[in-house]
Amino acid sequence: MKIDLNCDMGENIGSDEEIMPYITSANIACGFHAGDETSMRATARLAKRYSVAIGAHPSWKDIEGFGRREMLLPPDEVEVLILYQIDVLAAIAKSEGMQIRHIKPHGALYNQAAKDKILARAIAKAVKEFSGELILVGLAGSELIEAGLGIGLKIANEGFPDRNYNDDGTLVSRKQSNALIETSEKAAEHAVALAQNGIDFAGQHVRIDTLCLHGDHPRAAQNAKLVREALEKSGIKISAL
Repeated sequence: MKIDLNCDMGENIGSDEEIMPYITSANIACGFHAGDETSMRATARLAKRYSVAIGAHPSWKDIEGFGRREMLLPPDEVEVLILYQIDVLAAIAKSEGMQIRHIKPHGALYNQAAKDKILARAIAKAVKEFSGELILVGLAGSELIEAGLGIGLKIANEGFPDRNYNDDGTLVSRKQSNALIETSEKAAEHAVALAQNGIDFAGQHVRIDTLCLHGDHPRAAQNAKLVREALEKSGIKISAL
């Protein structure tokens, strides 16, 4: 059994340099919810140093709300929004001798696309327009995953060791007090359970391909260390998508 371990990075918060040695994929903020050209370049270089795969982490245009405020745009405008952010990061990555390998939406865009078929398809279309070789990362079993499959993209079902789940397989809202798993030890236990057992989403069982650790979690670096150790101790190989 193998699994990818990813983290949202380049958001100018947290401890990217402490986390990077433990992960295999980095989702780099593209400037719309956090980050800028300087942080994108620095994060790409850091990932290259540790042989970590990189991907774009596009968002609604929402610096003030850190990309966590829901928005609505017509599908063609969503496609432009996503393509612009991919283009920016891809150009920076190329200048550093790297290529982006995956796309993972951020925050509200990610959560809305998990349920909204039209939004999910617009995101998938933008990804495929840039490159049909990119991997689309989405909430395991969600509409975003279905949209990627429907358009012929490679997909990765994602699980969250540091977040609690609702009974239907969706994430507990960050507005709720129990949204985050507070201790690194419990996050590590949850990571192993997700990797071994997957989740039940809308009545179907879904295998997890990649686990996400949030770089803005209060114990992000400790989470990354303990999660990796727990997975490896359980005989699960950690490798990039």
